[in-house]
Parts: sequence; C-alpha cells; structure tokens
Amino acid sequence: MALFAVEYSYDPATSTDRDAHRPAHRAWLGGLVEQGVVRSSGPYPDGSGALIIVEAADTDAVAARLSEDPFAKAGLIENVRVNEWTPVMGTFS
Repeated sequence: MALFAVEYSYDPATSTDRDAHRPAHRAWLGGLVEQGVVRSSGPYPDGSGALIIVEAADTDAVAARLSEDPFAKAGLIENVRVNEWTPVMGTFS
C-alpha cells in the first residue's frame, strides 16, 4: 500500500452548503480513519480546501474512495489533486 496526499480546493461560494454537509463528510472520513484508509485529515484554516492523507493500492482506489465523499456527491469540491507521497522522516515514514 502507498500513501497519497489528497488536496481538496473549495469555492468560497459553497461555504454554506459545506457547513450543511460537514457532519456527513466528517462521519465518512471518521469511518475511513477507523478502517485505516485515512491516516490524517483536516481543513486549511482559511477555508480554501483540505488535505487528506490516504493509504491505498493506487490512484484509482483513491479516486473510488473520494467519489463516496458527501462533499463530492453534493458537488462541493472545486478541484481534487492526488499525489502519491513517500514520507522519509517523521510520523508517516
């Protein structure tokens, strides 16, 4: 399994809708944390997006998981960037 850095970007105009869907989004993420799929997650303080560290076999598996996100289903993610990540030091190495 590999680690992937997933970066979400949000449109400021969707802030209210994201607030409405946030409980379902966080419950979905929490389930993936319990399964060991999501290793860490959190929003950027300015509200522009979020970073999610995902463990998966490949980018297709990451994309499949991300399509289940309540934010994605509601069309609240402006852009998604997925990069395989190789930590060499620290908690994730």
